[in-house]
Amino acid sequence: MRKIKVLIVDDHTLVRDGIRALLMLAADLEVVGEASNGREALERTRQLLPDVVLMDLAMPIMGGLEAMRRIRKEFAGTRIIALTQYDDSEYVIPAIEAGARGFLTKMAAFSELATAIQAVHRGDSYLSPTAAAALVEERQHMAGVDGDRDTYQSLTEREREILKLVVEGYTARQIADMLVISPKTVEWHRASLMQKLNIHNKMDLIRYAIRKGVILL
Repeated sequence: MRKIKVLIVDDHTLVRDGIRALLMLAADLEVVGEASNGREALERTRQLLPDVVLMDLAMPIMGGLEAMRRIRKEFAGTRIIALTQYDDSEYVIPAIEAGARGFLTKMAAFSELATAIQAVHRGDSYLSPTAAAALVEERQHMAGVDGDRDTYQSLTEREREILKLVVEGYTARQIADMLVISPKTVEWHRASLMQKLNIHNKMDLIRYAIRKGVILL
């Protein structure tokens, strides 16, 4: 059985040595080379044609994200696993967009690292549980933002106009004079838009308007 060829990329020698020592324990994995920055990673990939690259993100000369983009463009068959100390969405999403098929933290157990390498080599993806949770949290946040957008689109042009004036501090009488309508009509529109937005007080209405860019701080 042909072993999976692995390239280790990290700017810390101790980290590379530790990963190499661990991977030597697996019968189906072979470390074919190392690199200390993104530029070296690209050169080693050209020379060694690894099956899987373990890529740190924060490195000198050329960072991991740029190296991943170049490797993905030049070597479609080489799989990349981002291996970093951070696991929040600020790092997970850019790594995936740059071409990583897997994402692990350096605190991962050896068994998880080996499983990730095997998974991406056969064409699957692998995310550590914390990275997957970060992605879910980010997606839910974006869904909330999208929900705001959809709700705002449900407002009529007049309701949007009154929303802006209300949060800017104008009274119903002042708004009525500005729009040439009755104060009662202003109050009716205000009640309608707050019902559509599921907002029940002026402070929350102001927060919503700021979030939507209706008013600026």
